[in-house]
Amino acid sequence: MTEDAIIVGASGALGLEITRRLAARGLRVIAVGRNAAALDELVTRVPGVIACVADIASDDAIPVVAAAISNPVRILVHAPGVPVAGGVLTAPTAALAEAVNIKVGGFLRIIRAADPHLVKSSRLVAIGGHYGTEPTAYAAAPGVANAALANLIRQLSWAYGPRGITAHLVAPGPADTERMRNVAVARAAQSGSTVDAMLEELRMDSAIRAFTTPEQVGWAVALLADPEADALAGSALMLDSGRRRGLP
Repeated sequence: MTEDAIIVGASGALGLEITRRLAARGLRVIAVGRNAAALDELVTRVPGVIACVADIASDDAIPVVAAAISNPVRILVHAPGVPVAGGVLTAPTAALAEAVNIKVGGFLRIIRAADPHLVKSSRLVAIGGHYGTEPTAYAAAPGVANAALANLIRQLSWAYGPRGITAHLVAPGPADTERMRNVAVARAAQSGSTVDAMLEELRMDSAIRAFTTPEQVGWAVALLADPEADALAGSALMLDSGRRRGLP
């Protein structure tokens, strides 16, 4: 039986790898995003991808995404990026509100679009981030939005659990992407240092002196599509390359 996978942010660095892995499993991937050109390029690069142009920051996206779904949804992955707005002392308050709307509001909109097609063992997966659980002074918007996302995952786990549908948070980072390098630029500007020095400092925060890679994130998301992943209901997969120091 044909099954759908819905991916928001499929054309980004993490989303592209997730898309490749889920398409390789034979899923019909619905790639949701605002940039029609980026989605068209993705369709040519990865067989089995359907483009769905929609702005998940608005409720108008709900009927658009709903119309693109024609099969049971095996997995829904919410992986949009948010603008790097600077540290908590300088970031515009509107940027924090926008980040929460995209991360939390956008996830809820996609879920509501897919709800009639969710079945037992469907997965609701949000890509969060390291700064949601390890706050810093230089990444205000990702920290606030990803912390809210972690709470939402637990709520969704209890709300959808009776239907056998599971919710999961995948929290990578810092991931080796352009977005992480933008964080390094913001951090360098705040501290008066150089971008290279900030990248090295971020790398040294890892127990294995490494950044998380898009390939590792794609592997973790694909893992959640397995039937055995029921046991991970409501959990967070911390793909932080050994950055956390405290007990969970």
